[in-house]
Amino acid sequence: MTSFASGSLVQSVDWLTIAPPTLTAVVALVVLVADLFLPPERKQLLGWTAIGGLTAALALLVPLRAGDRETFCLTADTQLTACSYTADHFTLVIQMLVLGGALLTALLSLSETREKLPAGEFWFLLLSSAAGAALLPASRDLATLVVALEVASLPAFALVGLKRGDRMSGEAALKFFLSSVTATAVTLLGASFVYAATGTLHLTELAQRLDDVPGQLQTLAEAGVALTLVGFAFKTAAVPFHFWVPDTYVGAPLPVAAYLSVVGKAVGFTGLILVTVVAFPSYADVWGPALAVLAALTMTAGNVAALRQVPTRAWSAVRLLAWSSVAQAGYLLVPIAAAAYSSDDQIGATVAYALMYAVVNLGAFAVVALVSRTHPGNRIEDYRGLYAASPAAALALGFFLLNLAGLPPGIIGLFAKVTVFSAAVDAGLGWLAVIMGLNVVIALYYYLRWTALLFRAPEGAPAAHKAPAPVTLAIALTAAAGVVLSGYPQFALRFAATALF
Repeated sequence: MTSFASGSLVQSVDWLTIAPPTLTAVVALVVLVADLFLPPERKQLLGWTAIGGLTAALALLVPLRAGDRETFCLTADTQLTACSYTADHFTLVIQMLVLGGALLTALLSLSETREKLPAGEFWFLLLSSAAGAALLPASRDLATLVVALEVASLPAFALVGLKRGDRMSGEAALKFFLSSVTATAVTLLGASFVYAATGTLHLTELAQRLDDVPGQLQTLAEAGVALTLVGFAFKTAAVPFHFWVPDTYVGAPLPVAAYLSVVGKAVGFTGLILVTVVAFPSYADVWGPALAVLAALTMTAGNVAALRQVPTRAWSAVRLLAWSSVAQAGYLLVPIAAAAYSSDDQIGATVAYALMYAVVNLGAFAVVALVSRTHPGNRIEDYRGLYAASPAAALALGFFLLNLAGLPPGIIGLFAKVTVFSAAVDAGLGWLAVIMGLNVVIALYYYLRWTALLFRAPEGAPAAHKAPAPVTLAIALTAAAGVVLSGYPQFALRFAATALF
C-alpha cells in the first residue's frame, strides 16, 4: 500500500485489492471497442472474452482470501484514518457470489446473443453491471456505496429493454427504471441528511458520530436514516416496493431475469447490511422492528402471489419464479432484522441463505431458458412430462425447486431455512419465526405442484429439448454445486460465518 506526504490528506491505493471489479470494468471497455471492428459472424468472440474476464476476476479473489486489505484511505500526519474500500471476508464472499452469478448468466446468454440480442451492447452492459456489483460490498462510505449501486443498476435497465421491438421488454425496462430512480433519489436525500447531521460519509465514522448528534440535528439524522433504508428497501424488492418485479422478469430476456434475481438481489441486500449493521447500529431500535415487519410482509405477499399463478397462463413459470424471489427476499431480511436485537453474527445467516439461493435459482432459470427454446410461452403447464423428454433437465429442475422449498434431497435449502429460522428465535423474534414457518408451508404447495408436473405423463408426444452446450454447462455447474452443498452443508455455513466485519 502506498502513501504520500504526511500532514496532508491523500488517498492510498492498493491495486491488487481493487483488481476484481477493475478487471471486470476493463474487460467491459475492451468488449465495447472490439465490437466496432468484429464482423457479425465473429461476434461470439465477445461472449467468450466476457466469460474469460469474469473467470479471471474470480481468480483474483484468491490472493485476497486473508480478508485483511483496504485502500483509498485518508492519511493525516502519517496516521491512517477511514478507508473507502475494504476487502474483508464479507466483501470477498459477496464478490464471489456476484461474479459467479454474472459468469453463469454469461453462459446462459451465449445462445441468446447469437440469435436474438445485440452482442456488443449486451456484453458491455452485463460486465459494467457486474463491475458495480463487485464494487458495492467493498464500499465503506456512502458516496462510494451509492455510486456502486448505480453502476450496478443503470446497465441493468438497458439489459431489461434490450429485446428490440418487443413491447413487453420496453414496458418492463421503463417500470424498472422509474422504480429504481425513485429509490436512488430517496437514498441520496437520506445520505445528504445523514452527512449534514454528522459531517462524514465513512460508515464507521457515521456509527460513532450518530451516537452523539446535537439535539437540533437529531430529527435531521433520524429522517436521513429512515430515507436511506427506504431507498434500499426498493432495491431489495421488499413489500411494498416490489411492484416492478414480476413485469420486469417477464419482459426481460431470461438470462437477464436470472441475473436480476440473484446479482441484483445480492447488491440490494449487501447495501442494506452495510448501512444498518455498519453505519447505523445506534438506530437499531428503529430499523430492527421496521425490517422485521418488512420481512413478514414480503415473504407473505410473495408466497401468496406465487400460489395464485395459473399454470396455463403465458409466462406463468417466470412469474412464479419472480414472486418466489420476492418471498425469498423476505427470508433474507430476517437475519438482518435479528441483528438489531442480538449481534452482528446473525448476518452470517443471510449470507449463507444468499449463497444457497444464488446456486439453485440460477439453476432453475437455466432449465427455464432451456424449455423456452421449444415453448416460448413458458407456461408451467409446458413442463408437464419434461422427464420423458429430457430426464436430466427434469431431475435438475426438481432438485432446484425442492431446494427452494427446503425439502430433501435439497439439504442445503433445508439447512439455510433452519439457519434463518434460528436467527429469528435467538433474537427473540418468535412471532416472525412463526410467520416464516407458515410461509414455508404455503410455498411447499406451489413448489411441489411444479415438481410433480415434471414427472407426469406428457400430453401427446414429448417435445425434445436440445440444449446448447453453454446452457448445459450452466445447468451442470449449478446442479453440481447444489449437490456438493447438500452433501456438506456445513461448508456454506462455515464459509458464511467468516463473512463478518
